[in-house]
Amino acid sequence: MNTTWDTKGDSTGSEKLSPDFPTVDSLADNLSPRYGSAVLTPTELEARNESTKRGLKSRHAQMIALGGTIGTGLFVGSGATLARGGPAFILVCYMILTAWVYFVVTAITEVAAYLPITGGTMSYYGFRYVSSSLGFAMGWLYWYSLGILIPYEITAAGLVIDYWDSPVNIAVWITILMVVIIALNCFPVSVYGETEFWFASVKVLLMIGLLMLSFILFWGGGPKHNRLGFHYWKDPGAVNTYLKDGDAGRTVAFFSCLVLSAFPFTFAPELLVVTGGEMQSPRRNLPIAARRYFYRLIIFYLGSVFSIGVICNSRDTRLTDGGAGAKSSAFVVGIKTAGIGGGLDSVINAVIILSAWSSGNSFLYISSRSMYSLAVAGNAPAIFKRCTKRGVPYMAVISSALFMPLAYLNVGSSGSTVFTWFVSLTNTSGFISWICCCIVYLRFRKACRAQGISTHQLPYHHPVQPYGAWISLVGFVILSLINGFDVFFPGRFNASSFLTAYIGIPIFLAIYFGHRLWHWKDRWARRSEEVDLATGLKEILAGETPKKRVRKHWWDSGRLLWE
Repeated sequence: MNTTWDTKGDSTGSEKLSPDFPTVDSLADNLSPRYGSAVLTPTELEARNESTKRGLKSRHAQMIALGGTIGTGLFVGSGATLARGGPAFILVCYMILTAWVYFVVTAITEVAAYLPITGGTMSYYGFRYVSSSLGFAMGWLYWYSLGILIPYEITAAGLVIDYWDSPVNIAVWITILMVVIIALNCFPVSVYGETEFWFASVKVLLMIGLLMLSFILFWGGGPKHNRLGFHYWKDPGAVNTYLKDGDAGRTVAFFSCLVLSAFPFTFAPELLVVTGGEMQSPRRNLPIAARRYFYRLIIFYLGSVFSIGVICNSRDTRLTDGGAGAKSSAFVVGIKTAGIGGGLDSVINAVIILSAWSSGNSFLYISSRSMYSLAVAGNAPAIFKRCTKRGVPYMAVISSALFMPLAYLNVGSSGSTVFTWFVSLTNTSGFISWICCCIVYLRFRKACRAQGISTHQLPYHHPVQPYGAWISLVGFVILSLINGFDVFFPGRFNASSFLTAYIGIPIFLAIYFGHRLWHWKDRWARRSEEVDLATGLKEILAGETPKKRVRKHWWDSGRLLWE
């Protein structure tokens, strides 16, 4: 079989995957560091590369990014969102969020693919391209927000286990989940990547099976042979009302549904960037992962919400009665309504547990790398830079694992209440992160223009940018402000609900402005002409390897979703 060496990556699609060699090589020769305090010195960069290791293959990074998004929010949380807005509103809201999130993905991929620093996060790029204060605030935002998401996923898994009325105390299951998650993050990143690859594969297979089952039920292939079609779009209706009647109630329901729809996407784009920092040949593989990410959003997210809108009545009380795990899953409610038995609900339940386990594993991974990145940049104690010989930042892992005991809150109080509390708190952090990502990208592009770097010289650029970044920036600012708007309706104000919906904003601002006061002589934003676009670029280029591309056959197109 003939082979060729591809030095341009995978250029299928509308995105530009520019040549990594020799154009950018000559670019690195012409650029020089212009703002030394913004970046690591060459010595520090070398020491950093000797710490964490590039052990993730392209398939690892892509499936980890996907596995971190297909979790309890999509399997379980989508049922409450369907009940809030109805099948039409949840589909429209997911379409809007898919577009906005993909705009963020293309933006941060352009930033990260240009200089994929080992162990780097978006906070590092905020520090390098915008200001030290923004990088500082983003780094701590990622650490505590992702740290909180770890016990959230463990709590979700505990709720799911209750589906079988287990006689074992939930604290035992929480402890087992915690131990396994910590253990997986103590192995080299290649072992972690392989584990997450297979976790994600199981979730993808289940999602494909559920989509196929929904298609069969749509045409009347279930035990009752009732052709569903768009029956539930007509009765009880395509949209619901919330808090008000008539058009006002439908408007409130839409915006509430839009806020709830954001949670399954939270921190998914950032996970792609972090894995890119420990990926082999990231300048080539990261753009490929970003392009294929779009297809997965369309198939798994939009496909899933369209399916549950077809097979499940949005006003079925089982969606909102506080049931545990799969009992509240719209897929299970729809399957049981169709008369399908045979233990399929238990199979779905088991995969939901695996999803929570996998997501908690990914969140500990990215939270620990955020702390590691903070320490390397001098924004956290140097002890968190320590790594094992195999590149595991063990002190950073320990620091992020300290959030995990919060899951024991589920033992002494209602698990559903804790679940909702974590959802509201992390939603705000996700919005803030995406806003900052857009700001980082816009400043990066301005620096490139000021220093004469065109989009043709970048390893990745999407034609929707920079307009997509502006659209997402405005959209997520609005969502962060209306995250808890329903608490302001008469008779609904609750102090705890208000705080969990909005406390993330003052926390982030306090961290940012606290750093600004301490470093009051620094600029609010680095001058575009002084942003350092050179340090570390030659080292990254030296580690790149060209792709060995096998001549394609017709069946190779199926690899787009899997590899």
